[in-house]
Amino acid sequence: MSDKDPDLRRNAPRLALHVPEPPFRPGDAPDFSSLKIPAAGQTPRPDPGAPAAETHPLTTALVRVLGDDHKAVGAWDPKLDPDTLRKMLRDMATVRIFDDRMYRAQRQGKTSFYMKCTGEEAIAVAAAAALDREDMHFPTYRQQGLLIARGYPLTEMMCQIYSNKGDKLQGRQLPIMYSDKAHGFFSISGNLATQFPQAVGWAMAAAIKGDSRIAMGWVGDGATAEGDFHSAMTFAAVYNVPVILATVNNQWAISSFSGIAGAERATFAQRAVGYGIAGLRVDGNDALAVYAAVKWAAERARANGGPTLIEFFTYRAEGHSTSDDPSGYRPTNEAKAWPLGDPIERLKAHLIAIGEWDDERHAAMTAECDAEVRAAQKESEKLGILPQQGKDNIESMFEDVYAELPWHLREQRDEALTEARD
Repeated sequence: MSDKDPDLRRNAPRLALHVPEPPFRPGDAPDFSSLKIPAAGQTPRPDPGAPAAETHPLTTALVRVLGDDHKAVGAWDPKLDPDTLRKMLRDMATVRIFDDRMYRAQRQGKTSFYMKCTGEEAIAVAAAAALDREDMHFPTYRQQGLLIARGYPLTEMMCQIYSNKGDKLQGRQLPIMYSDKAHGFFSISGNLATQFPQAVGWAMAAAIKGDSRIAMGWVGDGATAEGDFHSAMTFAAVYNVPVILATVNNQWAISSFSGIAGAERATFAQRAVGYGIAGLRVDGNDALAVYAAVKWAAERARANGGPTLIEFFTYRAEGHSTSDDPSGYRPTNEAKAWPLGDPIERLKAHLIAIGEWDDERHAAMTAECDAEVRAAQKESEKLGILPQQGKDNIESMFEDVYAELPWHLREQRDEALTEARD
């Protein structure tokens, strides 16, 4: 009898696949009590020059600085001065207000698309504060805080969102996919995980040239399942590249929860172990912890200690984008149940706890930020909103691609211009 005969296998156990499911669905009461959240200050801080293996226990821990009493504790406390803390708080508040205004603009039909980073403001803002201005970021679509923290004009961000006459990218990118070399902000790509190999390649080039600048690449938890993630990790490890690789684990990749990308089996930071590079898992809603971790990884990279993979553990408080309705796949109150709290409220409470802030000043700052965002929106809308864009300057879509425009594109340009005039 053949070993493929069904009679020989009828007593064998049937094979089955495991399909990850989120713990809560619409209508459920979210309960995060099963999450292991260590107390602030418990996690040890290795020397930035320590062997990568010394960091590997930290890939299952959680770097936290702000305690329940809102004081900074432990070896990871970056001991930032009050002015720096207030600057970070203001930037985070501006990001949230900016997001709310642009979300509203999309709902009013002024633009086609927007993506908020509500609940994740501390990650980009604190990372920007921790790195030098000359360092290059390779961001995804939820790191608008990098630009705002580096002083990029809000009006120019809005012009790009509206694709109007003030859009430096001339309408060639989706709204929110900014690009500005002077602010160390590489062009955003909608394709998942491209940011990692780009950041690694840029950092390799910096090392080859003997430069002093480093790069930081950004992806979400879902993008860690892409091949580009692993290609970048291989190159970073093999060539000891001066790069920081950040994975923002906000629990959801569009409507797929993080388990689909492997979060049920291990933390995302643990992927550093298999590649033999340094790894950290960080409370992404603790601005001081984010700052400390990025500063540590930057010191390591600048000293030719190699790459660091950082997982920022956080929660996407709202939908993936204006095209998404999260109530269809998760409980509506899940964000409020998230145990790591609101990053803005936590930093505010810390400043109050150390006697450097109060509710009155916070209200005044929020009002100033709101007025600043509203003024920028008014200025940008003077140049038009998306539905008002017509065929003005239509020839610009044929520019900046070829040194010399091919004949067939010249013909198309001329035809388009003729139609626009008619």
